[in-house]
Formats: sequence, structure tokens, C-alpha cells
Amino acid sequence: MACLESVQRGTYKHNAVIVLDNQSTDGSVEAIRRAFPAARIIELTQNRGYAGNNNVGIRAALEGGADWILVLNEDTILAADCLEHLLRLGESDPRIGMVGPTVYHHDEPDVIQSAGGSVNRFWEATHCGQNETDRGQYAEPRSVGWVTGCGILVRRAVIEQVGMLDERLFIYWEETEWCVRAARAGWIIMHEPRAKLWHKGVTRDYRPQPAFVYYCTRNRFLAMAKHHASVVAWIVVAAQTLRTMTSWTLKPRWRHMREHRDAMWRGTVDFLRHRWGMYSP
Repeated sequence: MACLESVQRGTYKHNAVIVLDNQSTDGSVEAIRRAFPAARIIELTQNRGYAGNNNVGIRAALEGGADWILVLNEDTILAADCLEHLLRLGESDPRIGMVGPTVYHHDEPDVIQSAGGSVNRFWEATHCGQNETDRGQYAEPRSVGWVTGCGILVRRAVIEQVGMLDERLFIYWEETEWCVRAARAGWIIMHEPRAKLWHKGVTRDYRPQPAFVYYCTRNRFLAMAKHHASVVAWIVVAAQTLRTMTSWTLKPRWRHMREHRDAMWRGTVDFLRHRWGMYSP
């Protein structure tokens, strides 16, 4: 509800809101209908992950004639002028295909969660400015490798050219791969620091669960295969994966990571066997 309220308070009014409900049982649908009667609610019949669920909304927005689509997590709060800044930057250059805001930790409003991201030649995806206090170090819009999926503005023409999110990924790496795909098709991915968003889903002391390790392992390999990573990259990533699993197996101080080790192994095996979708331990 807080997310929708922040969108409603926004200075940019020429928009339509689509809400995806993932089989909630807490009365959310009824509450949203009462509070936001103009919002279109699509009730999903199965959980297809971040990628599959959002593709339902993206498809509906395209059918509705949207020129730009803001994919937005429900656990976010937008500054009043966030969408306006994103759109202004996007419309400033027809080569810009995706735009992302500066994302802050909700419980530390001045601490950056992501100011865009980069992907290196070994397919390590990292956030710029992660856990840094915002002192204006990212003051100007700039081209980046990817922007976080908790709030990403996408041009219609990008989707028409490169497609929607890859549903095989289910969750994690899906927005990164999408941005890489768009960039390789010639589109520019931009970070707009004047657009601000606060995200509740991740905190500074976030400790990933085994499922996160599984998805990141499997999906990183899939992104590498899809985009024809170099032989050197494959050797380095395979060595990193093997070294991590060995450490989590042999070193006493990593004994508590055995479940994560098993998830990493499972992610590797499922990639090799082309098993996609939801992780089930």
C-alpha cells in the first residue's frame, strides 16, 4: 500500500497502474481496490518468479499502449519526483532504453543500496555505491551496465526488440541479463541520481539464504552461456565456484555454510541439466 501511495503522490500523473497479486490471502486485493480504484489488478494463478510474474504486467502494459514501463517492487517507496526524473532523462535521448534511480536502504535513508551496476569480464555483477552514505558522489546521470530490478524504467521499443525478462531465471540475475541484452542490441542503460527510491527488501547486514546462492550460481552460468562468455571467463568462474564449494566443505570456520554449498552445487548441476524455474531444496 505504501508503494502505491508514493506513486499516487508523484508529480507525474500521466500513468496507469497495474498491480500483480501473487495469490495473496491477507485481503490485499480488496484493500487496494478500495484505496486505489483506478489501479488494474491482475490476480496470478501461479508463482512464476520475478521474471514470469512481471512479464504478465509488462505484456498488459504493452497491450495498453504504454510507451514506457516502470517495473516496480511492492516494497519500495518513490520520491514524489522520481518517475518524472526517470522519464525526463529517458526522453532526452532516443538511444536510452532503460533508466534506474538511486536506490537507498529504507531503514537508512541516506545510505545507497544501488547507484546502477556493472558486469565485469568474468560476469561478476556488482552494485555501484553499495552501502555508501550519499555525499553526492553520483551526482550526474551516467551510463551503467545494469540497473536494479526493484525499480527499472524500460522503453517500449527495447522490449519489442529484445523481448521481455527471461523466465528461465525465475529470480535474481534477471534484470542484469535484461540490461546486458538491451545494451548488446545498442541501447544505453542510464542511472539517474535525481530519481530517488527507498527499498525495504535488502538491508546493509543482509545475509543471503541458500536459495539466493542457488539462483545466483545457476543464473550467472545461464547468462554466460546465453551471451557467449569467453573461454577465460568460463575457466575463472568455474574455478571460483569450485574453490568456494571446497572452502565451505573443508574449512571449519565455514561449517555453517554447508547448506549454501549444497545450493551452489545444485545450481551448477541444474544449469548443466537445463533445469530452470523455482528452486526446491
